[in-house]
Amino acid sequence: MSVRPILRMGDARLLRVAQPVREFDTPALHALVKDMFETMHAANGAGLAAPQIGVDLQVVIYGFARNGRYPEAPPVPETVLINPVLTPLSEEMEEGFEGCLSVPGLRGSVPRYTRLHYEGFDQFGQRIVRDAEGFHARVVQHEVDHLHGILYPMRIRDFTRFGFTDVMFPDLDPKADD
Repeated sequence: MSVRPILRMGDARLLRVAQPVREFDTPALHALVKDMFETMHAANGAGLAAPQIGVDLQVVIYGFARNGRYPEAPPVPETVLINPVLTPLSEEMEEGFEGCLSVPGLRGSVPRYTRLHYEGFDQFGQRIVRDAEGFHARVVQHEVDHLHGILYPMRIRDFTRFGFTDVMFPDLDPKADD
């Protein structure tokens, strides 16, 4: 398995709508998931979508016990989510700062649903059904956006709350978002 290069904003492949996974529990899918976790961990990410490494499939991974890029965030269960379907549990939204491995060195305040129901499958084809709130819900929405060709800057409403991480968050490790 290997750490793969992460595409950066401006690469047209990040704007495509990803294709659904049709076959589960295959050597190719297991290899992709392993590579994604290795890539995410090497970049100190909270999540990663297959399109971010140039793979046009509806596969996202996320989760951590602790993450240096988001030191105040509670743990999020490590998850493989394939062919996801998201349903907000209320209309309530909250602004929160996000970064992205495909938009290195920048952060912006993004509105997201505070509570969310999501469904999909793991790499073995087992159904996943969960409700999430807070940062967990934010991470899921951020990663699933990648499957629809949406990067978080496209969701920013107030560009006075978008900028370089080292300027806006001087207490964070300046290399954490690179």
